[in-house]
Amino acid sequence: MANFYTDNPDLKHHLNHPLMRKIVELKERNYTDAEKFDYAPLNFEDAMDSYDKVLEIVGELCGGMIAENAESVDHQGPRVENGRVIYADGTQENLDACRKAGLMGMAMPRRFGGLNFPITPYIMAADIVSRADTGFENLWGLQDCAETIYEFADEDQKQRYITRVCAGETMSMDLTEPDAGSDLQSVMLKATPQEDGTWLLNGVKRFITNGDSDIHLVLARSEEGTKDGRGLSMFIYDKRNGGVTVRRIENKMGIKGSPTCELVYKNAKAELCGSRRLGLIKYVMALMNGARLGIAAQSVGVSEIAYREALAYAKDRRQFGKAIIEFPAVSEILSVMKAKLDASRTLLYECSRFVDMYKVYEDIAKERSLTAEERQEMKYYSRFADACTPLIKGMGSEYCNQNAYDCIQIHGGSGFMKDYACERVYRDARITSIYEGTTQLQVVAAIRHVTTGTYLNLIKTYEAEEVSAALQPLKDNLATMTAKYEAAVAKVTEVKDSAYNDLMARRLVEMAGNIIMGHLLLLDATRNEAFVKSATVYNKMAQAEVAKHADFINSFDPAQTALYQA
Repeated sequence: MANFYTDNPDLKHHLNHPLMRKIVELKERNYTDAEKFDYAPLNFEDAMDSYDKVLEIVGELCGGMIAENAESVDHQGPRVENGRVIYADGTQENLDACRKAGLMGMAMPRRFGGLNFPITPYIMAADIVSRADTGFENLWGLQDCAETIYEFADEDQKQRYITRVCAGETMSMDLTEPDAGSDLQSVMLKATPQEDGTWLLNGVKRFITNGDSDIHLVLARSEEGTKDGRGLSMFIYDKRNGGVTVRRIENKMGIKGSPTCELVYKNAKAELCGSRRLGLIKYVMALMNGARLGIAAQSVGVSEIAYREALAYAKDRRQFGKAIIEFPAVSEILSVMKAKLDASRTLLYECSRFVDMYKVYEDIAKERSLTAEERQEMKYYSRFADACTPLIKGMGSEYCNQNAYDCIQIHGGSGFMKDYACERVYRDARITSIYEGTTQLQVVAAIRHVTTGTYLNLIKTYEAEEVSAALQPLKDNLATMTAKYEAAVAKVTEVKDSAYNDLMARRLVEMAGNIIMGHLLLLDATRNEAFVKSATVYNKMAQAEVAKHADFINSFDPAQTALYQA
């Protein structure tokens, strides 16, 4: 039986990044929890050993039960009976196993029953789960909604709800409505205050992942007469209170084990989370950032299984007297798939470390005042986390879809049949570039980091890192790409035409992403020679992509923008 953690040395490479020592020491507050909890680490080495052992458990579950159930879950799927969701048999088995293994509430503090993991090893677990069953990651991964309760709810709510999540109860975030998709300012689910301090929710939510969960975070309109985001608040709904029924489960192309529900709220009793009017402005933004990092991890997990399925088939399938992996056309596809996988993963964990650093400082600030140096460091990592989240969600999900496509291509006609896992992987991959903000919306979020210089500043920090003489040519190539990027940014921003600027935004963001991932792979290869091949292949691919975008921008007459408008 495979273990999806121990069979992938790339994961341990990223877990053992030099910044992890600082993250862990800040997260553990000098390991004071060891005085109160017998499972708390005594020092850095003890903490890392704990992450390693838990990830081994995740890997064992995923390589065994969860991966083995994936096909039957895809065929059976969930169903609705009497307004409630009944999971596929394999999904229920998976959830029960994760509860018994203590894998719920991983990132929550120990005082609520959690493991107090940093974001990075938690995201690593999400990466592993997604490789096993992409749809199941949506159920298991929604435990990170508890982060919103931890950040914004009062202490009583934290004690009542986070403890339940850590014990294994499921969560959902109920945001979307039939007439409010990406435009959440249009949410109209009505919240009416009651004399006892609770609220009654009435209306309909649609496309809600795991919509029949135990605990819901609900975006609703609390301010009478408002029509924009300033009239929205966040609420906690407890399924045990009743008042919400599942009208239907969407019949989806992929991730079929994950029930995507239409919910009807009828006088559903709920309680306010945090302050009124901040539901969209503050709380959803924080919630979505976490969700987007989770989808990025899901994308990397799908890229992993797509690459492995393609590689295994190419080694096994023989044509014209030899394995097809020996044909250059096939081996090139596989090399590029691996480079895209490694590029996605290195940016994923760089982003997760940035999130870890600023989140831990935010948490410490609740206990004491930060020093000037700590505040500056929190701001530094927060800015880079904000910049890298849309970058990894956007480009990681696109690479995921490309790898799933190439996996089918290597399988040939067999890949079009349901006899092989790649057919399911292909369907599951498609949603990653759509939900929690399409790739186009990620570009909208990312472009300000192009124009304000955040990406360029990040690139300059990587340029300051030393690499071996053997890798210097790759670094020189990245410097040439950066010069083209800077010139392209200058050319686009000097034109004061929003339609033209919007048309060029995707190209500028992708150029930044190509260069950043190229640098990160170069740093990986410096620490670990196993990444030299991917660093080299990706460098050549990035060189071509940056040149393509630069040439398009340089040769484009802004007056032609109208040609690209419907």
